Amino acid sequence: MAPVVTVRELRKSYGEVERLHGISFSVEAGQIFGFLGTNGAGKTTTIEILEGYRSRSSGEVTVLGVDPARADRAWRNRIGIVLQESELNPVYTVRETVTMFARYFDSPTPIGRTLDVVGLSANADERIGRLSGGQKRRVDVALGLVGDPDVLFLDEPTTGLDPAARREMWRMIDGLRTEGKTVFLTTHYMDEAARLSDRIVILRAGAIAAEGTPDELSRSLGRTSDISFALPPGTTRSEIETAVGTAATVESETVRLRTDSVQRVLARLLRWAEDARVELSSLQVTQPTLDDVFVQLAEPDDGARGADGAPPP
Repeated sequence: MAPVVTVRELRKSYGEVERLHGISFSVEAGQIFGFLGTNGAGKTTTIEILEGYRSRSSGEVTVLGVDPARADRAWRNRIGIVLQESELNPVYTVRETVTMFARYFDSPTPIGRTLDVVGLSANADERIGRLSGGQKRRVDVALGLVGDPDVLFLDEPTTGLDPAARREMWRMIDGLRTEGKTVFLTTHYMDEAARLSDRIVILRAGAIAAEGTPDELSRSLGRTSDISFALPPGTTRSEIETAVGTAATVESETVRLRTDSVQRVLARLLRWAEDARVELSSLQVTQPTLDDVFVQLAEPDDGARGADGAPPP
């Protein structure tokens, strides 16, 4: 099957300033595709081009086999858009709101089915103004889904939600994959991107810095892991280094060892602790995460930073 989204050498300039420097990527059908980057990296510009709301300077772009710059009403019926923020009339009920938006589409999903997918069946007759933040965000997603889109652009779906509401939203987004939807996801939460995304692109100052699955990106930093524990009373950093044969750092009474031979270093550390009769409290081993990759790759060089704010298309 052809990719649902294809981007080839996409460039966008505002006057003499180029915001997108020839980026290329594709999104397969049924994927949850994570599109990440710091503020000013070019995410908003890229997404608005894909949605057909902003022109491009050069390059090729197709969504569902159509150039968004020449898309018609039939194409718009096949995409759904969930903005980062929206203001819905607080007086209308959930059912009334979703029903009103359904009228914009030629073949909308039945209202009851849409509310069921987003977990709002029990709240169908509640007024928007009385919903929790997480429930309002589910209404936003319902409005993006009611047209039965093949592709859903989902922008920062859990911003401002509490941890419980975030996990509920994750389960719902996971369910969209089961429904066969293709989801183009933007988020600033790396745990969210790692949990949900099949593939990820990290944008850095208008260029692609990295692309791959969450596991591939985490492994890209190598096998180096951190072993950390509280500094045992009466011991010194040099004593620990001699015992394990690895350089150590101590900060706020926490010892940290960085190594690509975790098993060997950990065995030496535990043997030393037994012989020295000390307790290694708060002992933990952590591997590189998507957060580490993002911090390393996404930050622009000095002088390259700029707002993604762009003039109206």
